[in-house]
Amino acid sequence: MPTTAPAFADATASDGALRRFLHGLPGVDTVGLEARAASLGTRSVKTTSKAFAIDLAISMIDLTTLEGADTPGKVRALCAKGANPDPTDRTTPRVAAICVYPDMAATAKDALAGTGIKVASVATAFPAGRAALPVKLADVRDAVEAGADEIDMVIDRGAFLSGHYLKVYEEIVAVKAECGDRARLKVIFETGELSTYDNIRRASWLGMLAGADFIKTSTGKVGVNATPPNTLLMLEAVRDFKAQTGIQIGVKPAGGIRTTKDAIKFLVLVNETVGEDWLTNEWFRFGASSLLNDLLMQRQKLSTGRYSGPDYVTVD
Repeated sequence: MPTTAPAFADATASDGALRRFLHGLPGVDTVGLEARAASLGTRSVKTTSKAFAIDLAISMIDLTTLEGADTPGKVRALCAKGANPDPTDRTTPRVAAICVYPDMAATAKDALAGTGIKVASVATAFPAGRAALPVKLADVRDAVEAGADEIDMVIDRGAFLSGHYLKVYEEIVAVKAECGDRARLKVIFETGELSTYDNIRRASWLGMLAGADFIKTSTGKVGVNATPPNTLLMLEAVRDFKAQTGIQIGVKPAGGIRTTKDAIKFLVLVNETVGEDWLTNEWFRFGASSLLNDLLMQRQKLSTGRYSGPDYVTVD
């Protein structure tokens, strides 16, 4: 099967070859990883840098609604908020994307016309991924035909944890082919279900070898979602992948990032691990539903000196 990295063609030639490659990756130093993530999380940020970081974080948000009770009206309201997050301050950046279920992609596309904001759609039987490949591909096809600019797919965690790496690889390749040149592909690992940091490293490389444009931590639907250590590990993976192939891959932590303080910690991780090349919404995103509100409140406090509180931002 084809891969975006010809240098690794031998690694994906068979199930055995892929297993040898993934299990040949260096083991993760758990203590070292968690200590570095914690250390970077204590970095102080000056006021001027904080203002820049808040605007950057807003511009990196995939503003998300993925509920069974989603309606066209709710999606249109979310699109309006993403396009004009603070009606009292038109200098506020727009978000990067609005993330919805496939059946809401057309509604979001229409509502976002002319804004430059992307439509991201989850797919492949999100969030569990428990469906046959033809069903998953039909899910992707429907979303892309409805206007999705980005597809957020989930891997088959059962297959991955059973060691059927080639099956997972081939599914990602097939989804990537379905996206074609019409949509970028984000591959969700559901890191909270992968159990070990070694598995997260293996999943990161597997996704990148299969052609992911982004690797993403989580669906936001399980108990453990994005954390500084698992995001740091994925940032190290994309850094090493680019060093060996010249191909840049984006990273998207999702789920559980709710405060400005949290977002800034993640931006510090990006800056210190992969550098300025990733400090743009082209290569780094936050998957979030409530983060934007806190960023807006902190932004208002910096500009006015007063903390307005949640009553002064729209409720999602």
